[in-house]
Amino acid sequence: MDHFHLEKGELCCEGVPLRAIAERVGTPCYVYSDATLRRHYEVFEEGLARLPHLICYSVKANTSRAILSTLARLGAGADVVSGGELWRALEAGIPPERIVFSGIGKRGEEIRRALAAGILMLNVESEAELGRIAEEARALKVRAPISLRVNPDVDPETHPYIATGLRDNKFGIAMEKARSVYAAAVALPELEVKGIDCHIGSQLTKVAPFVDSVRRIVHLAQEVRATTGAAIRYIDIGGGLGIRYSEETPPTPEDYGRAVSEVVAQLGTLDMTLVTEPGRVIVGNAGVLLTRVLYLKSNGQKRFVIVDAAMNDLIRPTLYGSFHQIRKVVPGPAGTPRATVDVVGPICESGDFLARDRELEEVAQGDLLAVLSAGAYGYAMSSNYNSRPRAAEVMVRGSELAIVREREAVEDLTRGERLPPWLAASR
Repeated sequence: MDHFHLEKGELCCEGVPLRAIAERVGTPCYVYSDATLRRHYEVFEEGLARLPHLICYSVKANTSRAILSTLARLGAGADVVSGGELWRALEAGIPPERIVFSGIGKRGEEIRRALAAGILMLNVESEAELGRIAEEARALKVRAPISLRVNPDVDPETHPYIATGLRDNKFGIAMEKARSVYAAAVALPELEVKGIDCHIGSQLTKVAPFVDSVRRIVHLAQEVRATTGAAIRYIDIGGGLGIRYSEETPPTPEDYGRAVSEVVAQLGTLDMTLVTEPGRVIVGNAGVLLTRVLYLKSNGQKRFVIVDAAMNDLIRPTLYGSFHQIRKVVPGPAGTPRATVDVVGPICESGDFLARDRELEEVAQGDLLAVLSAGAYGYAMSSNYNSRPRAAEVMVRGSELAIVREREAVEDLTRGERLPPWLAASR
């Protein structure tokens, strides 16, 4: 469910017409619905109500301060994968004891920052990282709370770039090796073993891979507790629940919560707290990318709609071949002709497109388009490629509109750059 709807013949975000937002803020810009964001979090919370649980929002999906602060006030924790995301989460008011730190390449300074903050757990992804965390904890004279990220070798049936739980992925520790790594961790006085973690991928549209992975890591947790004495109190099953971009039929948070709750109850682990790391399912359909048609072009074989948003603003179609619905902000009357077009941006790459061979209602120069389901991995993955300033971000609550990130100016592109002395002296 989202709160983007037609009202009086034009597409609105809650009580604010998208056309009015574009007129005030310009394009391209991201628009987020506060009501959608809150509703998605609450539904996910309700889906897990039967279990002791902690929802750690996956910050990488959308790092907006406004979004993080909204979720913090709803009681969310955070799953972070860098020192920068840790800083953002803390700055947004998420308590450190509700933060888990994932990622395979944590630097020493990031580990120290996490330990100093007092986060819930560092999710360890290799034996080498385990040793580094112990060293940093020893130097700080603290005990480092950890869990091991285990690779359960479960096929998530998703795009290969966002599958993370297969044997040939870079993430996690192999199941057959995890037992010995746990034993080594328990033997290190600088470490406090608190949990077990897995994450098998993103945009999952079936419950079965979740259930399979949960069964495997719960069995492992029970075995490790019995053989090593490790006080495993948290089962972190990652995130990855998909959303509908086109014709997908992903499980609802209720379906997901019911399936996970049942398998956990069957395995007798109600004495552990379940940790989940949803990202896309919370923010994906809570945001759209607004863009304006610059030009129309035909080469005789193909028709192109050239817009002012590009792959630097939304790279998912280029990177993953992802589908995003595109709608006219002010649609024409019933019976308006449709045409098959490529919606492309201004960047000098043939891969710069938002849609290919897409049937759309006929558009004209100056029309506004909304790229739907852009709240996750949209702005967070944007860049300044082709020296394009990044888009503005807007949040809407009811009839209120707030600019939550100003559009970058061209002067921002060179902020922080310096000329070497031999060039500066000649100016």
